[in-house]
Amino acid sequence: MSAPFEERSGVVPCATPWGRWYQTLEEVFIEVRVPPGTRAKDVRCSLGSRDIALAVRGQDLLQGKLFDSTVTDEGTWTLEDRQLIRIVLMKTNRDAGNCWTSLLENEYAADPWVQDQMQRKLTLERFQRENPGFDFSGAEISGNYSKGGPDFSSLEK
Repeated sequence: MSAPFEERSGVVPCATPWGRWYQTLEEVFIEVRVPPGTRAKDVRCSLGSRDIALAVRGQDLLQGKLFDSTVTDEGTWTLEDRQLIRIVLMKTNRDAGNCWTSLLENEYAADPWVQDQMQRKLTLERFQRENPGFDFSGAEISGNYSKGGPDFSSLEK
């Protein structure tokens, strides 16, 4: 059994002052570095469909309105090795054309090159789902793949 597409192809991270964020077709991942020795009881995390708030030991680290909506009941956070908080948000719109350009509405935007690479990765992930027998992990695409790339669904098989 081969690994899921997103694991083989790697991630396209967007660096932030507190860590990084990245996305797949279905999810947005947020990794926040916290002081070593942080315990779960030191963490306050609120995940709404369009907002997020994260504080550690009373200090706000991340707060604001998300770029797009998420499924509230499926958002999770974990504390790993007492020094990294990983937040996973499930996108409401899971279309390849729904590439978040920033984590929050007005903050943590991906620079144009990173944004382009994120969109390329989501397009390849979409191609993999549409063609499960093929391996697109090493594929190179060029041309216009913004908004999820070309739509081949109307072609006869």
